[in-house]
Amino acid sequence: MIFDYETLKLIWWLLVGVLLIGFVITDGFDMGAGILLPFIGKTDEERRVIINTIGPHWEGNQVWFVTAGGAIFAAWPAVYAAAFSGFYVAMMLVLFALFFRPVGFDYRSKIDDPRWRSAWDWGIFIGGAVPALIFGVAFGNLFLGVPFQHDEFLRPTYTGTFWALLNPFSLLAGIVSLSMLIMHGAVWLQLRAENIIAERARIIVQFAAIILIVTFALAGLWIAYDIDGYQIVSMPATDAMPDPLAKIVTPGKGNWLTNYSLYPWMISAPALGFFAAIMTILLAKIRRSGLAFVTSSLAMTGVILTAGFSLFPFVMPSSTQYNSSLTVWDATSSHLTLTVMFWSAAIFIPVILAYTVWTYRAMWGRVTLEHIRKNTHSAY
Repeated sequence: MIFDYETLKLIWWLLVGVLLIGFVITDGFDMGAGILLPFIGKTDEERRVIINTIGPHWEGNQVWFVTAGGAIFAAWPAVYAAAFSGFYVAMMLVLFALFFRPVGFDYRSKIDDPRWRSAWDWGIFIGGAVPALIFGVAFGNLFLGVPFQHDEFLRPTYTGTFWALLNPFSLLAGIVSLSMLIMHGAVWLQLRAENIIAERARIIVQFAAIILIVTFALAGLWIAYDIDGYQIVSMPATDAMPDPLAKIVTPGKGNWLTNYSLYPWMISAPALGFFAAIMTILLAKIRRSGLAFVTSSLAMTGVILTAGFSLFPFVMPSSTQYNSSLTVWDATSSHLTLTVMFWSAAIFIPVILAYTVWTYRAMWGRVTLEHIRKNTHSAY
C-alpha cells in the first residue's frame, strides 16, 4: 500500500502529534513528580520513595521525546531548521536542565550528606520544571508567530531574541504546561507512592488541575479576542512539492478559531481538556487514583490537540514575513522520505508501545518506606 503525497503529509502531522502526546503522558508524570520532589517529600526517605516511583521508567519515557525530535527532523526539515535556530537558547536550556535528572537519580543517594542530597533534589526539580515551562512557552510563541523569514533560496533567518520569547501570553502558556505536568505527576505519586506521600499528592492534584482549567480558559479567551491568527488566502495544490513562499497568508483576529467552525468536531479537543481535568479533581478527591491517571492523561491530550487543531494547517507561523510561515503542506520532506518513515513508524511505534507496557507491568506496585529501608544500597 502506497499513500499519495497529500495523504502522507497529513499522516505525518498526526504521527508527530501522537509522539508528542506519548511523550507528555509518559515523561510528563516523571517530570511532574520531579517538580514536586522537594515539596512533597518531607524527609530523605520520603524523597527516595518519590524518586523510586519514577526511577525505573524515566529513561524509557525519554524514547518518546527523542523519537518526536527525530520525526520532526525527518518529516519537517524546514521546521526543524527554523525552530532549532530560532529557539536555540531555549532548547539548550531544556537539554542542560534535563541533564540533572539522570545524574541526580544516579548520584543523589551515593553520599549520605544532607547538603549533597538536597542539592540534587533541587537539580531534579530544575530538570522537570524548566522543560515543562519552556515547552509551553514555545507553543505560546507559535500562536503569536515566530520572527523568522526565508530568502529566495529558502534559507531561514531568525530575527528575534530569547528574551522576546518570554512575553505575557507565552508565559501563560508555560503555566498551562507546568500545571498540567504537576497535576499528572501528583496523580502518579498518589497512585504509586507511600500512603502519606499519596495523601499530600492528592491535595496537589486538585490545586494543579484548577490552575490548569483557569489558565487554559484564559489562554483560549486571549487567542479569541486579542491575538491575530493566520489564514491562507491562496496556495499551491496540497500534493505539490514544498515551497513555503508560494502561498499568501494574511493575519486577522479570530483566525485561530476558524477550524472550529469549519470542522465542528474539533471542539471535542478543548471540551476533553476541560472535562477530563474536572474529572481528575473528582477522582483524586475520592482516591480513585488509577482512573484519575487516565483522566489526567486525557486532559493533557485535549490540551495538545486543541493547540494542534487551532494552528492547523500551520506548523510554525512567521510574524515577520507571513508567507514564510511553515504548514503541513509545504514544510515536509519528499514523498519517498515520508513513505520510508511511515513504514518505519508502523513497525517501531508498536514495538515501543509493547515495551513500555511490559516494563510498567513488570515493575508495578507501590513504593513504600519499608521498601527503601530494606534496599538502602540498591534503591535510588
